[in-house]
Amino acid sequence: MKKCWPAFVGGCVWMAGLVPVRAPAQLVIRNEDAAVKFGVLGQVWGDWNQQATGSQNYQQNFYLRRIRLMVGGEIGKNISFFFETDDPRLGANPKSLNSGFLVQDALLEWKADPRFSVVGGLMLVPFSRNTLQSPASYYSLDIGTVTAVNNIATQSSGLRDVGFEAKGFFLKDKLLYRVGTYSGHREADGHNSLRTAGYLQYDFFDAEKGYTLVGTALGKQKILAVDAGFDTQGSYRALSANVAADIPVRQGDEIGGQVQYFHYDGRQKFPTIAKQNDYLVEAAYYLGRVKVQPFVRYESQNFVEAADQARDIGRYGTGANYYIRGQNLKWTFQYLRAIPRGPALKPCNEFTLQFQLFYY
Repeated sequence: MKKCWPAFVGGCVWMAGLVPVRAPAQLVIRNEDAAVKFGVLGQVWGDWNQQATGSQNYQQNFYLRRIRLMVGGEIGKNISFFFETDDPRLGANPKSLNSGFLVQDALLEWKADPRFSVVGGLMLVPFSRNTLQSPASYYSLDIGTVTAVNNIATQSSGLRDVGFEAKGFFLKDKLLYRVGTYSGHREADGHNSLRTAGYLQYDFFDAEKGYTLVGTALGKQKILAVDAGFDTQGSYRALSANVAADIPVRQGDEIGGQVQYFHYDGRQKFPTIAKQNDYLVEAAYYLGRVKVQPFVRYESQNFVEAADQARDIGRYGTGANYYIRGQNLKWTFQYLRAIPRGPALKPCNEFTLQFQLFYY
């Protein structure tokens, strides 16, 4: 741990030297009944990650966790599109600075009716609220580890897959549904079954109608949502359930957080996904006057079969966001401690500092 601190302090000083600049007005191109807008998301990380084996030295990295360029727009009243690139973890260990951009999202939506839209392309699979949350507004530093358990086996790309989806709203836009069929894992001959996923959410207060859902709203929305989702392909089954809240208080503050449950069972289809019941809990309090948001998070991965229970692990984290200009420009610091419950791995620490620029 002593070896880590000089590098950690040095990293903080280096990143603090970055001069924050005011984000310019959003660029929108309009032509008759069409409009196209552009955006960017950049997240620079300084990360000190302790190894769980051996001498438990710290890996030290500066890298771009996300660097995204976004284009979205509307054509008339019922056609919209969204395209997004990313070069995730650019410069992370093992270091590479020329890995190249990938297509993160590419989708087209036709809104036949508020109760029924058709979406096609590469998109977030509607399985859980944490899956659908925008990375720019997470309560804590990043998406939950337990949220991405199914990512590799289903051949997803950052929780995204190619397919078609139906979505819509009922009950004065308070009840949201998304259900679709996606490529999922493809065998060599492509004859195997497709992937099916669905998501149902009820918002008691403000409706959430965007492609992604909000994490923290910084006191600007009143959200209390309950939801459930499923993900299947062949014999593989996964379920999720969540309660999330962003409640404005004291004229500018916010109490926010979520409790997310996951059940995964890869069965014969995905034997690498052992049967498990997982939890993600996040809570945050935004202090509007000083623009600071302390947060805590907890993750628990719990395997069902006795032969797998040595892989159980808990993760405990705390930190704070400092908002220079809302989500447009912010700093985040997080400390995370992972505690394996089996004898093979040792408890370990991770310190991460993030600098975010976002506009869309």
